[in-house]
Amino acid sequence: MRARATWIHVDVMDGHFVPNLTIGPVVIRAMRKVSSQLFFDTHLMIDKPLKFAPAFAEAGAQLITIHQETVGSVRHAVQKIRGLGVMAGVSIKPRTSVSAIEPYLDCVDSVLVMTVEPGFGGQDLIPSTLNKVRRLALLREERKLAFHIEVDGGITPETAPLAAAAGANVLVAGSYVFAGGQVKDNIDRLYASIDSPLNSHGILPRE
Repeated sequence: MRARATWIHVDVMDGHFVPNLTIGPVVIRAMRKVSSQLFFDTHLMIDKPLKFAPAFAEAGAQLITIHQETVGSVRHAVQKIRGLGVMAGVSIKPRTSVSAIEPYLDCVDSVLVMTVEPGFGGQDLIPSTLNKVRRLALLREERKLAFHIEVDGGITPETAPLAAAAGANVLVAGSYVFAGGQVKDNIDRLYASIDSPLNSHGILPRE
């Protein structure tokens, strides 16, 4: 990929947990055939994510993120996902507190903070959600943990620096990245907007 993104963030929606419907494992399997060098970050915004996680892992997902709001036990869900041979992440919606996942930060590879209400692209970042990013960054440092802090929603050259400064090291951008069909130029502008560089995972285009 000529752009500097090294991950593909795939939003999977079932029309129940969020009010929209998107792709399934078949599409991910097809994408994997033409994107063998990219890391596949699969975000399951669906009810009963553990029922479908094996199919996504088999299709080529390398990180599977489930929502705290959809499982009874985050730790159990993470163990099940890791048992599939992939990394495991947990996500929280804008109205869910970090305290809901604090007991599980020692077992996750990534925490995804939704900075918009999940379901549709093109929304503006909710500024108050960055307080969660700051809290997670503090907990990560205090507990000497190594999970990624990922943000998804409303990422633009104006908001990317705010998210990075709050402590996010993975930024997911959809609408801005694909605007005008200028993917490489748009990603370059996002990188240029950030004073301190992100880690090697950088800016993620969302499918």
